[in-house]
Amino acid sequence: MKVKVSTIAFSSNAYLVAQLKQVFPGAEVNDAGKRIKEEDLPEFFAGAEGIIVGLEPITPQLLDKLPDLRIIAKYGVGLDNINLSACAERGIQVGWTGGVNKTSVAEMALGFMLALSRNLYSTSNQLKQGVWNKSGGFQLTGKTVGIVGLGNIGKEVARLLTPFQCKILVNDIEDVSEYAKNNQFEIVSKETLFAESDIVTIHTPLTPETQNMVNLELISKMKKTAFIINTARGGIVNESDLKVALREKLISGAALDVYETEPPVDMELLSNFNLINTPHTGGNAYEAVVAMGMSAISHLVNYSNK
Repeated sequence: MKVKVSTIAFSSNAYLVAQLKQVFPGAEVNDAGKRIKEEDLPEFFAGAEGIIVGLEPITPQLLDKLPDLRIIAKYGVGLDNINLSACAERGIQVGWTGGVNKTSVAEMALGFMLALSRNLYSTSNQLKQGVWNKSGGFQLTGKTVGIVGLGNIGKEVARLLTPFQCKILVNDIEDVSEYAKNNQFEIVSKETLFAESDIVTIHTPLTPETQNMVNLELISKMKKTAFIINTARGGIVNESDLKVALREKLISGAALDVYETEPPVDMELLSNFNLINTPHTGGNAYEAVVAMGMSAISHLVNYSNK
């Protein structure tokens, strides 16, 4: 089976490339180290029967230009970039495993919580400029954390928070009542969650229902001392509204690992002193990279062995 890999994280990992080529010796990877533009994907994937993709948009228009394609293996956990109905219509299988990077993302969310609440990021940047600011923020221990989306990653965030004895508020469109009851989480409306939480962390997929879900109206309900964290998908948090909220000090700060456009172009947003911004690396801990890569390879192997 002819295999091609577009995602940079997989292609730059020597171990994963070696494992892939053991089973598919002619496999081609994106060794240029640059994200392939959407208009260049047809040429890159031409002739492939199996592909491994990350966040590249898999549209009906792209699939129509790939008549040989039989299976798409997802490197990562979100499927919002893949048009699943278009794949089904064309008989193209999608291989995906949920939760393989949950600890990596959850650890980042926890790190953001500590950095924001204890002013680690802001005072570090100030000290580099010669400002000696001894404001130590507040302890995470005992605070109220709101988790929007109690899937694999949301549950892992809650598990990591156990030693901090936080009150956990949750909101999810799925029925998570039994899990919440067993773990003493409180299920509340989004409005209540945002109003009562000291920290809100987002762990939902990007869908028409969650697009711009976190807007100025919702942010305005938050405590002025509170923080927002988004390690899920860009577009869930309305960046223009967040910029206003940070500028007007409606909240104390935020942390973003994902953006509406990646790489982000709104430098006015990124330059906010009370915003931590990272380049979509939440799921990129080494262990997670290997786990996601091996999962993608296994889907190709299973398909070729049918």
